[in-house]
Amino acid sequence: MGDYFNLNAAAPFKVSDEERQAIAAKIDVDELCDLALTLGNIPAPSRSEAAASKFVFDWMEKEGFGPRSVGATPERQNVIGEYGGTGEGHNLLFTAHLDTESPTYEPDLDAAKYRPETLANREWLECWLEDDILYGYPIANDRGPMSCFLIAAKALKQAGIPLAGKLYLTACPGEIGPEPIEDRRGVEYMGKDIGAHYLFHHGGVAPDFAIAAEGTDFGLTWQGCGYVVFRIRIFGQGIFTPILDHPEKASNHPNPIYRLGGVIEALHGWSREYEVRNRYETPGGISVPKVQIDSVRAGIPYSFGAGTEVCSIYMEAGLTAKQKAADVQHELTRLLRTLDLEGFDIEPLVVRHGFEASPEAVAPLVAAVDAATEMTFGTKLERANPVYSSMWRDQNVFNMHRIPAVTTGMRRWRPTKKDLGDSALIYALTALAVCGRAEKSDAGRPITSVYGDSPF
Repeated sequence: MGDYFNLNAAAPFKVSDEERQAIAAKIDVDELCDLALTLGNIPAPSRSEAAASKFVFDWMEKEGFGPRSVGATPERQNVIGEYGGTGEGHNLLFTAHLDTESPTYEPDLDAAKYRPETLANREWLECWLEDDILYGYPIANDRGPMSCFLIAAKALKQAGIPLAGKLYLTACPGEIGPEPIEDRRGVEYMGKDIGAHYLFHHGGVAPDFAIAAEGTDFGLTWQGCGYVVFRIRIFGQGIFTPILDHPEKASNHPNPIYRLGGVIEALHGWSREYEVRNRYETPGGISVPKVQIDSVRAGIPYSFGAGTEVCSIYMEAGLTAKQKAADVQHELTRLLRTLDLEGFDIEPLVVRHGFEASPEAVAPLVAAVDAATEMTFGTKLERANPVYSSMWRDQNVFNMHRIPAVTTGMRRWRPTKKDLGDSALIYALTALAVCGRAEKSDAGRPITSVYGDSPF
């Protein structure tokens, strides 16, 4: 493996060069590219994944992977397909998310966040191939990697390689978000809770290992950050504008909006120190928990005339696998107490902790990805760039539940057709190295589950 991992482990099963050649011969890069573009061009902003979910279900059904849908709501379904499971091997789960970052497409909301030219960017919902490069946010995040493991499974099947362990192919809503906050409450605004987390508990899956298929530029990490979203409310006085006496300094103004400058400066200084002090490095990755103010709300624009008594700052803070939200809240409370404020409160509106795999438990999976990488590129697997271990990826869901999980995948930005093909080959070789090849005597034996007979 690359110099960073040093796990001294081997993949559960060895893949021969003949098997590599057989699988590679069945990966049709043009078909893979067409699948990624077709899937990527189905609009699927968060909360609107239904059409993309149905497409994946129909594709799995056509290709013989016996799909089923499981979801918290009819409109936002997880899709699960299966291959193999006819012998004694490990179960491997691939997951990728259906939703893509985008504006809300509610004009009044988007006008408060985006410039007009940003809203007009065609890459939010559209994907295309130009000069052998794939464009479009849905390809990058995350239907390109999803297409790679779907084609990987098809290649294994077409190459006539039955798997001993079971391979789960899953597509989930809600990885990006949103989160229920204030006036946008309830199940309709849930994200991660109804995606891979719901899938794990209700999807009929029992993986030994998991791979979150996401762009990592072919690197790998087994740790990820979570986050906490704080609402910091600054209190002041609402004064009828005609009787207002302006103080000399804005920091003495009764309207709490005027106190924002000093509060933001203090938060900015704390943020810079926070990410340095909480940097977390292991053989499995480098996590740097970043902080940013995402939103400010104060007063009611159409009910003016007396300022406001409340100004709210909404700030997200990354959480490494070694941090907890309470510690960050204590720090911020101490900081705010040093400022000249009439009053304040701080509340964590969303809490998602970060997680990591046990190095010993994840070692066989890492070794399998390493062997697949070397068989594909002739080079060793490397640790992913810190940005990929400093964000939420759905590997966190599985590591949370003691299922060793990693994130690895193709070139994240502007991938080529070859990048997709190489990623599909790595996924297929990894699956074979983890699940193992079923004996011929077992390969034709149908498997039976609570979902009925599914011959593979």
